[in-house]
Amino acid sequence: METVTSADGTAIAFERTGNGPPLVLVHGNGDVHEFWDLAGARLALAEHCTVYAIERRGRGESGDAAEYALDREAEDVAAVVDAIDEPVTLLGHSGGAVYSLEAALRSDNLHTLVLNEPPIAVDDHELDVEGLVELEKLLDDGENEQALVVFLREVAGISQAEIDEFRSEPMWQEMVAAANTLPRELRAIAEYEFDATRFADMTTPTLVLSGSESPQLFKDAAEAVDEALPNSRVTFLDGLAHEPMNTAPDRFVDEVLTFVRESN
Repeated sequence: METVTSADGTAIAFERTGNGPPLVLVHGNGDVHEFWDLAGARLALAEHCTVYAIERRGRGESGDAAEYALDREAEDVAAVVDAIDEPVTLLGHSGGAVYSLEAALRSDNLHTLVLNEPPIAVDDHELDVEGLVELEKLLDDGENEQALVVFLREVAGISQAEIDEFRSEPMWQEMVAAANTLPRELRAIAEYEFDATRFADMTTPTLVLSGSESPQLFKDAAEAVDEALPNSRVTFLDGLAHEPMNTAPDRFVDEVLTFVRESN
């Protein structure tokens, strides 16, 4: 793993693979950087790009800080992007899509931006913070694994079959170890207010992805982000839900690479 120093002095680790134009991957909440390896999406992308898979703060070889804020996550992403010596494609998933969207306002080194289902509360949607009480109690009792399972099932909407697949992977114990980051991250995202006017001048070509089988919150958020950005398009992936990179990796990778090529 390599590291960069974020704006608050925290070391942020990333793993570099492949060759070609730079592509930075930002995983979501509850995940670690190996998330992109579950169905081979990172390997497929690395056949065409130099892939930088970020290990977000509070996990693995990345550092952390006593004070947490969503802005720190965005600064972490921007620090990795700015450390690369040519314009980057930035790809964020779920919470990582929110951090990537905010990082796009903090960096001038973007070529394209891809956002998969940022959990932004728009219209009459609200992100449930009541469930955080259960998560925090489990974590206080040392039940990190059960807290992670509850998050994946109740918040992320991951099926039991997908959870079982996660459990079979070597990265599962790393996810369990990082489960203590969930309450702070989910609370910060629930409190995040999407202000479309802040993005009115952001001309980076952007692809917003959502699944036709995903909860309405994700689909409405995708449309709201698309409407706010002056140079974007939204694609709804028919028959897919929140994690297309794992359930339909070939299709997901093709969507991303086609968009990047068309943006050249």
